[in-house]
Amino acid sequence: MILATSNLHKLGEMRALLPGLELEPLPEGYRSPIEDGDSFEANALIKARAAHAALGGAALADDSGIESFDLDGAPGIHSARYDGEGASDEGNLDKLLREVDAAGGGRRAAYVCVLALVDDDGTEHVFEATCEGRLLRERRGGGGFGYDPIFVPDDTADERTMSELTPAEKNAISHRGRAARLLAAHLGGQG
Repeated sequence: MILATSNLHKLGEMRALLPGLELEPLPEGYRSPIEDGDSFEANALIKARAAHAALGGAALADDSGIESFDLDGAPGIHSARYDGEGASDEGNLDKLLREVDAAGGGRRAAYVCVLALVDDDGTEHVFEATCEGRLLRERRGGGGFGYDPIFVPDDTADERTMSELTPAEKNAISHRGRAARLLAAHLGGQG
C-alpha cells in the first residue's frame, strides 16, 4: 500500500503503528496534489485519491496538525506551514507560542489526525482521532517533531511532553496512533 506522504517522520511512525501493513513511500518524481481542502479530512482524501489515481492500488494518506482552543482551532490544517511557506518546525512552534500568549495565554490544545484510505477498487474510508493536552511555554525533550516539544498530553501522569515520551509511549496515546488503530481494526474486520 502506498502511503501518500513525503514526510519521513510520518512514514516511520505509520510503519511502526501498522507493522502488519507493508507501506511504501511515494515514488521519486511523484507530484503531490495541492492540499486546498478546508479540513483535515478533505486534505487527507485529496492526497489518497491522487495517489490511487496516479499509482493504482490502495493508497493511504494522513493529514494532521494541532488546534489551539484559544485560537479557534488554529493552526489546524495549516500546522505544517503556519509560519509561511517553507516554514520550519521551530518557526511554526514560535509563532504558535506568540499567538497563544497574545490571545490570553490559554494553553489547551489538541492534536488531530485523519487517515484516508482509498482501496484498490476506489472505495474510500476515513478514520479520525485526537489527543488533547496543553501547551508549555518552553520546549522540552529531544524526540518527536513538529509541536511535540511543547505539547503535554492529558494521557500522561508525569507531565512529559510528546518529545520526552518513548516512541512506544507516544504511539500508545497519540492522535496518529489512535487513528492507526481504527484503521487496523477496519482492515482486520475485512479478512
